[in-house]
Amino acid sequence: MTDKSRTYQAQTNRIIVTVRPMYESNESNPSIGKFIFSYHVHIKNIGFEPVKLLSRHWRIADTLTPLREILGEGVIGQQPIIEENQSFEYASWSPINSAIGMMSGTYTFMRVKDGSEFEVEIPPFYLYADFILN
Repeated sequence: MTDKSRTYQAQTNRIIVTVRPMYESNESNPSIGKFIFSYHVHIKNIGFEPVKLLSRHWRIADTLTPLREILGEGVIGQQPIIEENQSFEYASWSPINSAIGMMSGTYTFMRVKDGSEFEVEIPPFYLYADFILN
């Protein structure tokens, strides 16, 4: 199994979130405890109306560091509107301090038509440096 073959998926309120993490060996330096992971996120709206992604709440853990929480508006500087039966994709990254970690969280969305807000689960996903998988 390689990082490229692992995907994680969750569906909440007719929104499907799929995450594919990858260990970035060229950016990492295990000898000083620097482990960099990228992740590709695909968000699909299978609902019946457009939604707007307002904010994110990440929980990041590794084997050496207390749980970190990251809160912020949108993703990668955007608050996309996702029409019904459409998708939005983005990539980002996170440093951790050990070869094994985990991320999970939620997105807050708003229904464009009535302004009501709702939470969507980001599936928990595991971060493993390549040398752990071999």
